[in-house]
Amino acid sequence: MSIAFLCPGQGSQQPGMLHQLPNHPQVQKTMNDAEDLLKKDVFSLDTEKEFQSTAAVQISLFLWSIAMYRVFQAEGVKPDMAAGHSVGAFSAAVIAESLSFKEALELVRNRGKWMEEAHPSGYGMGVVTGLSYNQIKRLLKKQDPNKTVYLANLNADDQFTISGSEKALDDFLKSASNEGARKAELLDVTVPSHCKLMRAVTEKMRQYLNEISFLPPKIPYAGNAKARAFFDAESIKEDLAESISKPVYWNETVHLYYERGARLFVELSPQAVLSDLVNKTFSEARAISVSNGLENCLLLMERYNWKS
Repeated sequence: MSIAFLCPGQGSQQPGMLHQLPNHPQVQKTMNDAEDLLKKDVFSLDTEKEFQSTAAVQISLFLWSIAMYRVFQAEGVKPDMAAGHSVGAFSAAVIAESLSFKEALELVRNRGKWMEEAHPSGYGMGVVTGLSYNQIKRLLKKQDPNKTVYLANLNADDQFTISGSEKALDDFLKSASNEGARKAELLDVTVPSHCKLMRAVTEKMRQYLNEISFLPPKIPYAGNAKARAFFDAESIKEDLAESISKPVYWNETVHLYYERGARLFVELSPQAVLSDLVNKTFSEARAISVSNGLENCLLLMERYNWKS
């Protein structure tokens, strides 16, 4: 049986999240490393005001997941595979030892900045739960061509996110509710991620990535744009660029890792978004978020001999 680390994407943030990290030397080291690189107090990034910035949100999520990864490393826990949802893919690349912390942090900062610059206002994302993929596709075909929204994330058999303009999102979410969705609401995201509206950002990211040295991953890295386990540096580079403007096939990623033997999924996140999805999908696997407490995670790993 194997353990998979899951790293969160935008939407999992919480104000004050960096201040909620455990008091551990590796947490402090991560924050010090980040401050040296960013030349600012990283603990100032997680306020409600700062979280109006996509860049601040993405940096905070990246630092949270890497800090917790380093804590687990210090406690003797090593994952067998890693995956990240959206911006979490950069954390997964670091965990897989394909990308350095320094390079990843700079990439995440630029990613958030470029996304904001591409669509500074009037756009966002929404989530729909309780409808099938075919129902979502049918609603997308029915939409007003002047108010286009796009399928952004396929998170579970009955959970999907969409991206587009605020007006188009409102109309689509009302249609989804009328179709019988259990939930159809806006997400706390101010950019239209994972759709062709972000194509220019993909091209910027690809150019930047071509200047950075990647290593072959030491453990499998699961792609976002293609739900496959990658074992070479070039595939990871391409996925980090392409996933900005293409849908995230998260449901397929989780199934992929389950098929590869993952039975414990640990979410390195201040919330339990990804772990909840796993627990609802697989009866023979267990998922836990670090938001449930570091000690609870370590006890679970020891109980099932997943702690090395």
